[in-house]
Amino acid sequence: MQRLYIKVILLLMLIFVLVFVNSGKINEQETEEEEKKDLDVISGIAISASIADEKVENGSIISSTGLGFILSDTAYDSGIYGVVSYSPAILVENIDSPGDKPILTSGKALVRVSTRNGPIAVNDFLTASPIPGVGQKATVNGYTVGSALGSYDEKDPEKIGTILAYISPRYNGSFVGIRSNLIELLKDARNAYVISPIVSLRYLLATLITIISFTLGFMYFGKVAKTGIESLGRNPLAAKIISLGILFNLTLTVIIILVGLFLAYLILVL
Repeated sequence: MQRLYIKVILLLMLIFVLVFVNSGKINEQETEEEEKKDLDVISGIAISASIADEKVENGSIISSTGLGFILSDTAYDSGIYGVVSYSPAILVENIDSPGDKPILTSGKALVRVSTRNGPIAVNDFLTASPIPGVGQKATVNGYTVGSALGSYDEKDPEKIGTILAYISPRYNGSFVGIRSNLIELLKDARNAYVISPIVSLRYLLATLITIISFTLGFMYFGKVAKTGIESLGRNPLAAKIISLGILFNLTLTVIIILVGLFLAYLILVL
């Protein structure tokens, strides 16, 4: 009887092992099938280029700098260039430099991402992150590498995964209602020549309105100040009233300048 119990236990253990192994194989097969599906839809032309960083994985986000290509490590990096793709539809390779990596600048490719800036949903814009070569969800206006074609909602923000994305590095200004501080806006203005014509026009209009408001304000105050000084010379007894008038006009000048700055700011952020 005891032998029968032992045989039953061994049989159950054998069944458990077989089920566990088969389930692992099924999961591996499903993962491989998913990866094959992603590879099947990858498209675009990649060019081979030398990347300064030693460890460059498939899907790493690359930035172009004055020192060459590097792994992107700054959120909304204005130098975002493309994504490393080891299986592009077409590869333009430099045979004289075998160590170069293929960088895809447009099309569909796998991108390494994390949830440092929140879960990623389909159609979310993707940008670089402080993790070298890894992307994250974009939530404010700035430079992006493309848009997500899949979702990623890993609970651990430091864990890195891959999703399929449409690669199109550019400045994204589509977040309506998102406010930026003036320093960030001025930083973006330095790169206005590489962003869209609409955004460039907004910076141009904001600059013109600012210049006009300062010019009108100082011209108005200069005229009033000159008239006030002449009035004081002609009528010293009315000095107090004339001084109050100058102070009032100075206040109007400040208001004119502030209104101009406010209008310029609205043009930039709306």
